[in-house]
Amino acid sequence: MKAILIVSVFIIICNVSALDACPKCGKTLVPYPLSTDENCGNPSYKVYCNNNILQFLSADGFFYDILTIDPDAFSLVISPPLLQKNSCYSADLSSGGFKLDENLPFNISSRNTVMLFNCSTSILLSPLNCSTNSICRDFERSEMGSGCTDTLCCHYKKDASMTAHRIRIRLGGCTSYTCIVDAKPGDPIESWNYGIELQWSPPFSSRRQ
Repeated sequence: MKAILIVSVFIIICNVSALDACPKCGKTLVPYPLSTDENCGNPSYKVYCNNNILQFLSADGFFYDILTIDPDAFSLVISPPLLQKNSCYSADLSSGGFKLDENLPFNISSRNTVMLFNCSTSILLSPLNCSTNSICRDFERSEMGSGCTDTLCCHYKKDASMTAHRIRIRLGGCTSYTCIVDAKPGDPIESWNYGIELQWSPPFSSRRQ
């Protein structure tokens, strides 16, 4: 009897999850709890379907394309901002970089390695790796990073000691950044997985019953 009850509850939960899932955005699946509309998903996990492209909105109103979603790991990866042409300025510089609303159930994953470019010398007082061996030098030598060649750059692994809600850039500090997910020491630049991984807290108590 107990086994039957457990199976029944499992089936009900699965069915509710399927009913709550939002329609595809273009070719991209939108799994629960992500929500593109008030009639599907969970509104606390809001994402946007703009011109058939699934996007995430920062706390400062900047849209980032969603590259991948892993509902089993409660995570998604957004595209880092592009560098403005022939410059070392990230497209989201005017909003101070990437910032999450701390009232929402998302945080920046500790699997991210952030590279900062065109930094002021004050950053040398920080614990970041700004040495000639920093992986940011490899990015500078690539076509994507050519606008930042020979600037002061640094990299760091996003971990629990740092804010889980912001990657900050600014004039007078560092003016651009990029990010790679799940980087391993010695990985060649050709294997880098560009993106900013976000994790969400599972909404077990918030699904409609």
